[in-house]
Amino acid sequence: MKFSKFGQKFTQPTGISQLMDDLGDALKSDKPVNMLGGGNPAKIDAVNEVFLQTYQALGQDSLDAEQDASVEEKHSDNTALNSMSNYSNPQGDAAFIDALVDFFNRHYDWNLSAENIALTNGSQNAFFYLFNLFGGAFSDNKLDEHSQDKDSQSVDKSILLPLAPEYIGYSDVHVDGQHFMSVLPHIDEVTHDGEEGFFKYRVDFEALENLPALKEGRIGAICCSRPTNPTGNVLTDEEMDHLAEIAKRYDVPLIIDNAYGMPFPNIIYSDAHLNWDDNTILCFSLSKIGLPGVRTGIIVAAPEVIAAVSAMNAVVNLAPTRFGAAIAKPLVENDRIKQLSDNDIKPFYQQQAKLAVRLLKEALGDYPLMIHKPEGAIFFWLWFKDLPITTLELYERLKEKGTLVVPSQFFFPGVDVSDYKHAHECIRMSIAADEQTLTDGIAVIGEVVRELYDEAANKNS
Repeated sequence: MKFSKFGQKFTQPTGISQLMDDLGDALKSDKPVNMLGGGNPAKIDAVNEVFLQTYQALGQDSLDAEQDASVEEKHSDNTALNSMSNYSNPQGDAAFIDALVDFFNRHYDWNLSAENIALTNGSQNAFFYLFNLFGGAFSDNKLDEHSQDKDSQSVDKSILLPLAPEYIGYSDVHVDGQHFMSVLPHIDEVTHDGEEGFFKYRVDFEALENLPALKEGRIGAICCSRPTNPTGNVLTDEEMDHLAEIAKRYDVPLIIDNAYGMPFPNIIYSDAHLNWDDNTILCFSLSKIGLPGVRTGIIVAAPEVIAAVSAMNAVVNLAPTRFGAAIAKPLVENDRIKQLSDNDIKPFYQQQAKLAVRLLKEALGDYPLMIHKPEGAIFFWLWFKDLPITTLELYERLKEKGTLVVPSQFFFPGVDVSDYKHAHECIRMSIAADEQTLTDGIAVIGEVVRELYDEAANKNS
């Protein structure tokens, strides 16, 4: 069967499709697999209990009211039933949007209205929209409005990623080709909790500000994740302010992927603040608080962006799913979502990070392992300096031994990594697994990596 160019693009092998296929195969396997590759959040008992209670309470003000109501009243007030049996408008569930407006204004004083928020079917859906809105072919506004040749004169604009590595899921969302430009990082060796063996990525602003594409108007938007998937890096407030200033100077939006950040799930350990203005597009998700299956993304932006996203929702989905909105609405209204993030989710991952550091140091303390400073998110980024093989090959060896990670080469959208050695020396490892899986998985990583370094040392001796 023949597919269009659109179909061919989305059916070719990609980093994200390989990852999801391998995760799916692992789940179906009869053999035990150390799942350290995917982005599924941890199952935290205290958090799941709140979700279950909220789900059970949907549509019920109280048990007495439910018992006294007529059948018609029960059904008309049944939030659970309404969330499944009625479409929302294309912008998303109106009651949840109103709750989010109140929440953000209460905590951040952003003076939002309902025109500033849209819902999507997960963050991946949101970035499909945003990257196609701001990346690709643009009409050349400099052309005379009466020109007969407008269509043949267009400007191809890219999404500028100010610090790569970046999220693997960005790479293939454009409907026509890839429209990314990334800036490689400064790499600083740092300490963590008084220990050596860590590094931190920082934005190379000199390289960024001297990009010809930026000066020539060939950038459609600037985007970063904070905390960063895959590295757990948190761009500093100073770096964020600088990016915001550059975005305004060149009249492009700054898109911030806040899937792991403030105020929910708040998996962020460094001193950081969250800002918003009309030139900023903030993206949030219910996935990393523990609800990935409800596929609910949240966009906070200027009204013109929200109108565009709503129009795309209407065409692509008719309307966003309402089930996640129904569960999250009461948790947003009473701030329980923030309390869970601050008191349960964030501390859980902090403990997981400490455990992972200890296990990695025990397994590879005498080998050239560098760990990106754990500042947030649910991943560790491991750098094996001068690894004798690429981490794509390492990925295959680990998979054979029942341990899944993600090799680094897929995390550099818009970069030719063929001559960039660092892009072939790292892996992303999830710390969301239970303690036994994390322990077993790191043991396998240690065993395989030690063998590689030892074999190389013996050959050279």
